Amino acid sequence: ADGHRRNGYSRREVLTTVLTEQNRAFSGSEKTFQNINLLAEETTFAVVTGQQVGIAGGPLYTVYKTITALKLAEKLRETHPGLSFVPVFWLEGEDHDLEEMNSVGVLNQENNPVKVAYWPKGKPVVKNVLPVGEIQIDEHIDGFIGELHRTLPHSEYKKNLLDSLRAAYAPGTTFNRAFATWMNHLFPDSGLIFISANDHRIKKELAGIFRREIENFPAVSQLIIQRSAELENGYHAQIKTKAMNLFLYHKGGRYFIEPRETDFSLRGTRHYLTREELLGIVETQPELLSPNVALRPICQDTILPTVAYVAGPSEIAYFAQLEPVYRYFGLPMPAIFPRISVTIVEERVSRTLEKFELSINELFAPPARVQKKVLDLLSEVNIEEMFAEARNRMNDNLNELKFGLQYIDQTLIGALETTRSKKEANLSQLKDKTVEAQAKRHETALRQLHKASATIYPNDNYQEREFNAIQFMNKYGPGFIGRVSSALRLEDYSHQLLKL
Repeated sequence: ADGHRRNGYSRREVLTTVLTEQNRAFSGSEKTFQNINLLAEETTFAVVTGQQVGIAGGPLYTVYKTITALKLAEKLRETHPGLSFVPVFWLEGEDHDLEEMNSVGVLNQENNPVKVAYWPKGKPVVKNVLPVGEIQIDEHIDGFIGELHRTLPHSEYKKNLLDSLRAAYAPGTTFNRAFATWMNHLFPDSGLIFISANDHRIKKELAGIFRREIENFPAVSQLIIQRSAELENGYHAQIKTKAMNLFLYHKGGRYFIEPRETDFSLRGTRHYLTREELLGIVETQPELLSPNVALRPICQDTILPTVAYVAGPSEIAYFAQLEPVYRYFGLPMPAIFPRISVTIVEERVSRTLEKFELSINELFAPPARVQKKVLDLLSEVNIEEMFAEARNRMNDNLNELKFGLQYIDQTLIGALETTRSKKEANLSQLKDKTVEAQAKRHETALRQLHKASATIYPNDNYQEREFNAIQFMNKYGPGFIGRVSSALRLEDYSHQLLKL
């Protein structure tokens, strides 16, 4: 519990006021507002996860992160009956990398993995400087929904699914709001709370962090570099440090603040600020400042009473780098809990694996290796050898016959050779048909194998990183998320396989 009070007004009161407003805009359920009210109490803690606001929820791992946070909050409620635990999703809408957030991955009607992208204003942006969460959806969303409709295989669920998506991503809605609204559609009545830090009241609470970063840079970065050196044997460094870990909003864009010899510049612009000007912004307009990846968790856990953070594999590595930064800011570091990782194995994939005597793990290998194994299995009969042997036996029999015919009547030898030619031709014809039949069998097998591989390991990557939930909701209906959620095991830290 933080107990931090200012003018008799606690940080929790600021938090619950902002969260109530935001979650109303996100179509939060009654349970969400009950959880927000709980956050006003000192005995309530947050189980937090977060992700960029990818269109339609982004890759499947966002769904699995959310499921993990919901399950973990539930587990903590059971094991600590005197305390309350609420699930919170931190919207990383201040990032400006639009290309990471504007497309969904699905299998098309030919069973090939494809990306369907939405571009505001209808054309690709070379370099976006706007915080993606604040970008407004425009009328070009209709083209995106239409493209999804053409790409997804036909199903009884497709129309309602895309209608719901269109309702969440209505023109005029921001990426932040659309994302949270859609996630509430995927997780109805879950009590999930969404938070966007891009709010002047929240930024005011973070002013102390911003001030300390400006006054003492590169202190935080040096701490991260030292810790990275200690960890480098076991971890691949995830945070590439900069001298300063802040961005500034300027003329609608979000620009990195780069220290120079005597002042600061905004990367990619001709805008310069003195130290005094920057510190003045902290005092009067802290909402213009935005943390980078190194300071974002510090901001998150200053605002929220975080007990645990549900992290993906690369986040776990960067939290390891951030431990001394938490100490530097006098913050307790939350428990870092790995998100559930899973591959969905559909029934038709299971049948293909059984048919070709393959294990699921073999589909995570390079396709050529699996293809060779299947073709070897199907090619147990060597056509060349089989027909060469038949030809030899036929010739042996005819040669024996020829030996007898020479004694009886020499003129019969011509008839025998004609018979031999016909048999050779028939055998050759039969061989061609056999080769064709085997090729067709191989083709069918390779097609089935391609389908299985494309579903399990699309683009040589984990399914959870390539596909959007829409891929499976189109096939299995709106109950898909619930089915997955109830089947996944919270404390199974290995990669889970879920058979549907």
